Amino acid sequence: MLRVVAPFVFLAILGSWAAAPIPNESTVGPGSPAPATAPTKAAVDQLIPWLLDEDRQLREIPFAEVILDTTGKHVLAVDVKNETDQRVIKQMSAACDETMRRMNAADGPIHKVGRINEVSTYFEDTLRELLNSTPGLSCDFPHTAQDRVMRSGYPDLRIVDVASKRVFYLDAKLYAAGSRDSSFRTFYFEPKIATNKVRDDTVHFIVGFEHEPRGKNVRWKFTRWDLVDLARFKVKMKAEFQGSNHDMYRPEAIVASGRGD
Repeated sequence: MLRVVAPFVFLAILGSWAAAPIPNESTVGPGSPAPATAPTKAAVDQLIPWLLDEDRQLREIPFAEVILDTTGKHVLAVDVKNETDQRVIKQMSAACDETMRRMNAADGPIHKVGRINEVSTYFEDTLRELLNSTPGLSCDFPHTAQDRVMRSGYPDLRIVDVASKRVFYLDAKLYAAGSRDSSFRTFYFEPKIATNKVRDDTVHFIVGFEHEPRGKNVRWKFTRWDLVDLARFKVKMKAEFQGSNHDMYRPEAIVASGRGD
């Protein structure tokens, strides 16, 4: 079983980089000793080849294993013969139908929103409202390990079947018609400790809403939805080294500047 260790490797290496001296022309030259960064170099030498070996290590990773290794919780599969699963899926389906109807309405709140990324919040809020008002269900935004509500990050919603106390996670996605088979990344899960929102052994669902391309002065139009069980979902890890403008434009690093007229 692949153990999800990359985030912890990153942290260890970042710690060693922070204390490493920065070489320059005066410290690195013919005959000069190598900078004292052997521990850092050894860590990087181990990490980089592993990151580059995507075909073997970083593709086709079972999402259930990622969740188990990072949160200690199990991703459960839907049991289509289970009465509770059947009932909750039917209730969620009704909420998805009504959500799409409201969003497509001429007076729907999303038609003034230009970017599809900003539309998703309306879907989350509407699904939450409808599911929470469904008899026998409660629905809210999941709490983090610090017991705080955080909208960003996976999953969007935590649904509880009151009678059985069963929990279900739901994450809403929007995608353009014709892009179902695209390899473009649309699902993200970032392992965290303090802000982890996966705190139950439960079924994980994605609901994907498909929309037509939007032309100028045309309303958003959603045409279908699909409820997906993530028990057999496989993901791949994209490793990248990041930096902000604050990190780049540090006064001590700027060697030349200019201004316009």
